[in-house]
Amino acid sequence: MPSLWVDADACPRVAREIIVRAAERTATPTWFVANHAIPLPRSPVVKALAVSHGFDAADDEIVERLAANDLVITSDLPLAMEAIERGAKVMTTRGETLDANNIRARVQMRDFMETLRASGEHTGGPKGYSDSDRREFANALDRWLTKNA
Repeated sequence: MPSLWVDADACPRVAREIIVRAAERTATPTWFVANHAIPLPRSPVVKALAVSHGFDAADDEIVERLAANDLVITSDLPLAMEAIERGAKVMTTRGETLDANNIRARVQMRDFMETLRASGEHTGGPKGYSDSDRREFANALDRWLTKNA
């Protein structure tokens, strides 16, 4: 059975709750990886993994431990690219699937926006996590678990 790997450092609380409920319902092994303590309910299938505070330590831990066909939940594009290269599936907390067909373009756009910000351009940040985002994520996760769990 594939495992879920959650890049928990920036995972919205509502998405975390959706993941926990879905993992428990389907008995899917799930790891929340972060460089700080993540409050989680006691569960035989949902675990927290705290890593050192180094740059990308959580990302490195996820990449090292994941197996092909595991699902990585992250909005971190470099982590997503590494996970895809290792054969994992990737989904954002907004329910978007990242794969070999779209990850490079997303990373290039992120790099371009980073360059604009470095030059002093105000590009704004990501939009807030909406009810629509929550529904899209819950539905996408449910579809993946139905197909893979």
